[in-house]
Amino acid sequence: MHNLAMCRNGVGIEKDLEKGFYWYQKAAENGLTDSMHNLAMCYEDGEGTEKDLEKAFHWYQKAAESDNELAMFNLAAFYHENEVETENNSEKGFYWCQKVAEKGNKQAMFNLAIHYEYGVGTEKNPEKAFQWYQKAAENGHEVAMFKLAIYYENGIAIEKNLEKAFYWHQKATESNKVNFKNEVELCNECEQRIDYQWCQQCNAKRFQQDFSKWTSKNEFIDKFIQEAQLSAKSSYEFLEWIPYNKLSSINYYDKGGFSEIHKAIWSDGPVFSWNFDKQQWNRQTNHEVILKMLNNSSNLNSNFLNEWKYHYECQKKSFSKFVQFFGITKDPNNSDYIIVMSYAKKGSFRKCLSDIIKFKWQDKLQLLKKIILGLKVIHESNLTHGDFHDGNILMSEDYNEIFIIDLGLCKPINSDLQNSDNKVNEAWGVAPFMAPEILRYEPYTPASDIYSFSMIMWEFTSGIPPFNGEAYDHELISKICQGDRPKIDENTPQCYIDLMKKCWDSDPSSRPDITMLEDIISEWIGCINDYYIFNRDGNRIFEVPNIDKKLKNDMLEFVKADKALTQAEANLTQKEANLTQEKVNTSIIQQAYSTSSTSSKIFSQEVFQEIDDDFKPID
Repeated sequence: MHNLAMCRNGVGIEKDLEKGFYWYQKAAENGLTDSMHNLAMCYEDGEGTEKDLEKAFHWYQKAAESDNELAMFNLAAFYHENEVETENNSEKGFYWCQKVAEKGNKQAMFNLAIHYEYGVGTEKNPEKAFQWYQKAAENGHEVAMFKLAIYYENGIAIEKNLEKAFYWHQKATESNKVNFKNEVELCNECEQRIDYQWCQQCNAKRFQQDFSKWTSKNEFIDKFIQEAQLSAKSSYEFLEWIPYNKLSSINYYDKGGFSEIHKAIWSDGPVFSWNFDKQQWNRQTNHEVILKMLNNSSNLNSNFLNEWKYHYECQKKSFSKFVQFFGITKDPNNSDYIIVMSYAKKGSFRKCLSDIIKFKWQDKLQLLKKIILGLKVIHESNLTHGDFHDGNILMSEDYNEIFIIDLGLCKPINSDLQNSDNKVNEAWGVAPFMAPEILRYEPYTPASDIYSFSMIMWEFTSGIPPFNGEAYDHELISKICQGDRPKIDENTPQCYIDLMKKCWDSDPSSRPDITMLEDIISEWIGCINDYYIFNRDGNRIFEVPNIDKKLKNDMLEFVKADKALTQAEANLTQKEANLTQEKVNTSIIQQAYSTSSTSSKIFSQEVFQEIDDDFKPID
């Protein structure tokens, strides 16, 4: 009866509100809670029947008491808008708002935060208001992001944190749905309109006045930092020369191929805005940072800085997709320069695989899309990453963001360095992530990054690195060049397998480009989200409208895979247990920030001596 009533919305048949109302009523009287909710909507909106708020309230209440989430939400709204005459409306509204918020409804989470902030239906409680704004923001509620930024900026119910305030403000303004830029915020000095406490015009003057107060003693570094300061449109684009004596608690972590990695406390911390009253910079003091020591860099030239120039340009184009680069300092003991950047507590994607494998496909695809968006920034900047693997992707503490690092092999597309006539005799990278054409010393292209991405796609299904346990030697290289790929898990959705195989195709021209990947993943995310909106318990009752047959089949494959994952979650496999133990003994920093000699290798032409002639480097 409920499905028949869907004709009210014109699903599969010409729209007929009266018939829809009739069948919703029949189904509701037979105890179907979704029909109770929809019948209440008919009465509230006057669709298919006369408008009757009392009857709407009655059916919302019956459905809510039967645990219908949407009915709970609408019942709370009824109480708050005083649509019905009852006692203690605000308290009852709070009760139902809390019930639905606890079920994960982001709008209800936001509404509950408002209850606590203003004391509506309950006592004022800033701490609980903050907690629910945070939950709503982490679930994508744009206004909650903006509110959270205010709480962090002013230290309301939480320790003041300018970095997190800036982060949530930027996340809010990134939204295409809502523009949170404060159009009336004016600079206290020049009285021109500014964006979130940053006046480029006035700040540039301040920076320029201070140029004579510092120097790196390297003309290329000085010029790089000065140009960044003069052009910075926000604190996120600001770079500075950091005095070494402002760094403390410096702890050695690891040594990579070209650098040592340390963790430290930066006493001043990063700049966020100018304090007009105190005439000084507002900073996030005592900030944890990572120091990347540039070995033998005392006389570095402009080319040596290319990695960080590329990183900086990409960082400017996409907030929160690249680890933040704060500036440069110098070790007075050996005169080597040091890159100062943000610290990601979760470490590398590789380190987090044992957690990510347990995520639902909704969340896996969201993470994949964020990786794609970061790589898209690189490709749209006419660059290739050149060393894209699970150790060069960092995870935020809450798994909401990814950060791409180590652009040391990043190069312009079609540059002289990648000219097919320019022969090379070595290839640098992590063998399982290197495309066959790179292992044959052919030019690096964006399609080579796509191949590397396919291995990351595979890790989302396996929870382990590709070719795990195999030596990264000529035998593995030979297998990859001959078409061997990691074994695909049987519970992987077929549509996902098809896309992954296209990405790891031996022919670079057959691989999708980054925009195609973004479009496909976005479509999947959209229809899966719609499925769970229409079928909140995960059981297929209602059809998702306006999707074609192929997309519908793709959607159902992901839903099926989620159910299989849920059933398997109770017992960890022995392989996962072993992997977990292995990860415990692995340094987060080593995996996240360095390209160690054990994972990234230089493969010279010598490794091809025992490989068939067809797979030798091109002469």
